[in-house]
Amino acid sequence: MNKTSSLDQVERAVFRLSQNDGLYDILLGCLMSQMALAPLLSNRLGDFWSSAVFLPLWFGVMAAIWWLKRHVVAPRMGTVSYGPARKRKLAIFTWVMLILNLAVFILGLITAANVGRISGEQTSLLLGLMLLGFFSLGAYFMDVPRLYLYGLLLGLAPPVGEWLYQEHGFSHHGFPVTFGTAAVVMIVTGVVLFVRLMRQPPIEMDGEQFEDQHHE
Repeated sequence: MNKTSSLDQVERAVFRLSQNDGLYDILLGCLMSQMALAPLLSNRLGDFWSSAVFLPLWFGVMAAIWWLKRHVVAPRMGTVSYGPARKRKLAIFTWVMLILNLAVFILGLITAANVGRISGEQTSLLLGLMLLGFFSLGAYFMDVPRLYLYGLLLGLAPPVGEWLYQEHGFSHHGFPVTFGTAAVVMIVTGVVLFVRLMRQPPIEMDGEQFEDQHHE
């Protein structure tokens, strides 16, 4: 039992370490920056193209992160094959995210079909709760506590933005300010984590595998 518990703790520590290179933080920050920048382009490009114009940029960012993960991070940190319990947990997380994204898509269609009937406060609160839920689930299933902070920042972004819009006349429901702030926090955090990793000596793992030895 102690051996299994110790193995689980080691695997969890290694998994957390693998998520601390900051690259996914930068990716999330770039994705969230669309929520800040797209509204500024909507008057000129329209709602669809103001979002679609970012697709080539996101592909470029994801390609750069894949390259850095493979050719910069992996040689320094090694590669790890996780046990069945960790893989099962990540698989559950993937399915939960797919279901929630489908729910968001359906709710988005319902909201679009009821424009004028649903207030800005209701829409912003619903969006905020969804973002908070997404990132909280991510923090739990991926054992990355800082995702709770990201979830809080993004959960507050829509209602705070709506308040700035209604009370202080900020444009585009305050999204450029609130989501822009959250994106900057994520990107800066990611850059700091990546720089810190580059300053640390490489970890030699020798292809070690961590196997889950729970007996059910």
